[in-house]
Amino acid sequence: MQQQPYESPGTHATDRSLRVLVVDDDPTVAEVVAGYLDRAGYLVDRADDGPTALARAASHRPDLVVLDLMLPGMDGLEVCRRIRDRAPVPVIMLTARGDEDDRILGLEVGADDYVTKPFSPRELVLRVESVLRRSGPAAGHRLGAAGLTLDPAARRATRNGAELALTLREFDLLCFFLRNPGRAFSREDLMREVWGWDFGDLSTVTVHIRRLRGKVETDQARPRLIQTVWGVGYRFDPAAEEN
Repeated sequence: MQQQPYESPGTHATDRSLRVLVVDDDPTVAEVVAGYLDRAGYLVDRADDGPTALARAASHRPDLVVLDLMLPGMDGLEVCRRIRDRAPVPVIMLTARGDEDDRILGLEVGADDYVTKPFSPRELVLRVESVLRRSGPAAGHRLGAAGLTLDPAARRATRNGAELALTLREFDLLCFFLRNPGRAFSREDLMREVWGWDFGDLSTVTVHIRRLRGKVETDQARPRLIQTVWGVGYRFDPAAEEN
């Protein structure tokens, strides 16, 4: 990865109130990524293996984790699982280019985003800023339908009174559906509206739909709330659950 002259890509945490944990066993990658994040205004911790990452996350809870998939001692998928079990911390996974199965596995275990190597450090900072911006308090009134209740400001979701353990993107996706019931959206639409991307790997949307169905549907094999509209995409239909 070639280091580039730093130019701030956007709004950043000038008060250093936001902590990012960078986990990568390649010292060059870790140093460059940490340097860019530091100059963007983040407080940066580093770890070079899985067990150290878990210990750092436990002692100083990060606001976001940049996590390499291939790590000594414990792979990034297991680290992501354990971090997500402790708290809803956003995770950006670093994967090798072309490893689509690994990227999908990362999303399946709860990663909110991924960046493929080699990557531009400035692009990674933009992704960090985007994920953190979406993980902050959101404006809007409480939303509800078909036994689901979402509080955007508190980022809290329940189904029939029971708390839902949603990742950042799962929460945003469900919030978007609740605000737009009965309308069909393509995967490109959802990627643009929920992720804020004009292009990207559409399997990201597919994986998150599958994960979200597993948490809100009575029968994931026969989804009624989040329906597939063949040739188009997906539609949220609360009336189908109520009938």
